[in-house]
Formats: sequence, structure tokens, C-alpha cells
Amino acid sequence: MTTLPDFRLETYFSRWEFTARHHLTASDAETMSMAELLALADREDRRAWADLRLGYTQTFGDPGLREAIAATYTGVQPEDVLCFAGAEEGIYLAMRVLLGPGDHAVVVTPNYQAAETVPLSLCEVTGVALDAERDFALDVEKIEAALRPNTRVVSVNFPNNPTGKLIPAADFRRLVELCDARGIHLFSDEVYRGLELDPARTLPQAADLSRNALSLNVVSKAYGLAGLRVGWIACRDRELLSRLERAKHYTSICNAAPSEILARIAVKSRETIFARNRGVIAANLPIFETFFAEFAGLFEWSAPEGGCVCFPRYLGPGSVETFCETLVKEAGVLLLPASIYRSELTDVPADRFRIGVGRHGAQDALDAFATWLRARR
Repeated sequence: MTTLPDFRLETYFSRWEFTARHHLTASDAETMSMAELLALADREDRRAWADLRLGYTQTFGDPGLREAIAATYTGVQPEDVLCFAGAEEGIYLAMRVLLGPGDHAVVVTPNYQAAETVPLSLCEVTGVALDAERDFALDVEKIEAALRPNTRVVSVNFPNNPTGKLIPAADFRRLVELCDARGIHLFSDEVYRGLELDPARTLPQAADLSRNALSLNVVSKAYGLAGLRVGWIACRDRELLSRLERAKHYTSICNAAPSEILARIAVKSRETIFARNRGVIAANLPIFETFFAEFAGLFEWSAPEGGCVCFPRYLGPGSVETFCETLVKEAGVLLLPASIYRSELTDVPADRFRIGVGRHGAQDALDAFATWLRARR
């Protein structure tokens, strides 16, 4: 196995995330206080929280949490759910269990870096890029053309990070059928599910459509509860899930007991939480529309179709890298430049930046951004 490269996003955040005055590139929805979350608990979970003893938890995850997670699917049982310390652990261990020397994977780009770099450390990987010239559309025929006899995994992420794009449900089902026909595991990162601009475009979950598919989710993004560090994979292939559980013995072993109780409350209250977070996004979008309309000569922008991030285009002078670094240094406004999403597999547009629309404080951040831009005219 080759050495994994630096995680560019986390390296950039280590420098700027907690020093910038305005975090305008956040990938998670507005979070909640402990009091707000506990107010959503039912009697059973309030008792579980009050009586919680701080010992080790089950490697597969708290049974009540797994039951709550399974209820978010149509064909998944609690026994089909394995919890992780966030989504990153799920990506890392799934790729290590599914892939090895002599195997091949197909990964859609742009993406969360681990979706690409972990498979690349294990085997040959082919990238299939979302088409920036067609508003980041996915050509399923290109994925089909990339498949080989030794392809073991196809990795996708919709709603997509960083573009905020969705694909038609018919295309998603076709991906499932392509993988099933060849005995390939579809690894579907679904962490933004629940924040679709048009709820009618919500995609089915891969684990509901195929016994071989893996659905990744987490309470960090659509739920806005990143501090709990609780994610999961749902997969109806229980032998594979057992292999993943054994791999977890070498990483986190088990999740934090308080986090699992709090995550259980959140998952049971998901409709309330998602509605709240969609409300934050809906309130923010007109503010962003006004900002980008004023600076139409500098940016091309469209709202995310799903999730709370999108990938506007920078049209101004110089590189987007220099633009973003100067902005955070002089105005304290943090954006993620396109280099964070560069790929070893495909071209990724170099004139983009990631912006987040899911948190309170957007008006103050955009005001600071606009004041800085006006002063440079």
C-alpha cells in the first residue's frame, strides 16, 4: 500500500478554519446546542441519557441507534447497519475491505478527497468527471465504459460535494443495475440526503436498491451535528458487513457512548432537523442571489440542488487560489479554492471555489465579502 497524501481540505482548514472571522465554506448545516437536541428526545432516550454509563459500546453500534438508522431506509434491518466514528472512517475501511492489488475501482470526480486517494493507495482507479460544461451532469455511459472485468467498486456522491448537484433517479437506478449485473459494489456517499432544494428529486438510497450496495451516511452534514462524530454504512450483505466490523477493530473499535445516544435522538427526529436546516438554506439563498447578482462580472453561480455547498466559478483576474488566500487574509472570509478538489484521475475546473449556504451568519459574511470587493474596484 502506498503512503496516503496530505488531506488537502483538512490541511487548509487547519490553517484557516478557526482563525477566519467568517467561515463561508462550511460543508455542514447549522448545528444545534445540546439543550436543543435533548429537547427532541423521547422518554426512552431521555432515560438512556440520564442513566448512561461511560463504558465501551458495541462495535456495530448502539442497538437503539442502529434500529433508528434502519428505519430511515425501506429495505434495511438494524442488522444491516454498522456505525463508525464519522463518515471518513467508513470510507477508509470500506475501501480497504473491498479493494486490493489487482482490483480496479471507478470514482466520480470532483469528490471528497478520501473517495479517491484511499482507493488509489490500494489498486488501479479510473475517474469519471461530472461534466462542468453541462452543469456538472453525470454521463452514466462513461461509467459503463470505464468498467473492467476486475472492477470491484464504483464510488459516487449525490448530492455531490462540492458541486451540490443531483442526478436523475433513473440514472441512479441504472448505476445500481450496471453494478449488480457485474457483481460490483456501488459505494454511495449519501451524507447530504435530506437537504434537496426540490424534495421530489431526493434519490433512493443505494442499500435499498441492491443487496450489494453500500450506503454511507453521517450526522455531520444534513443533520449539522459534526461534533458527535457518528456515521454509518448500511449494506444488506451481512458477510461483507461482518468483514467491515472486524476491520473497525483496528481503528476506533467503537463509538463514544454519549455520541451514540445523542445521534439516536437526532436520527429519530430527522424530519424536524432536516426541515429546520432546509429552512436555514431557504432563508440564505436570496441573500446569496443578491450578492452574486451584484458581482455578476466576477462570478458564475447557481444554488445547490441538494446539500448546502456549491462550486461557483471565479471570472476575475489572477488565479482563484490567490483570490481566496487574499480574501481570507484581508477580509477574514474563508472559501475553499479549486485546488482542494484537484484530482489525480480527471481534470477538475481550476477556476472554482466552494461556498456553503447552510449556516446562520451568511449575511454578515457576505457583507464583509462585498465590502472587500467594492474596495478593490
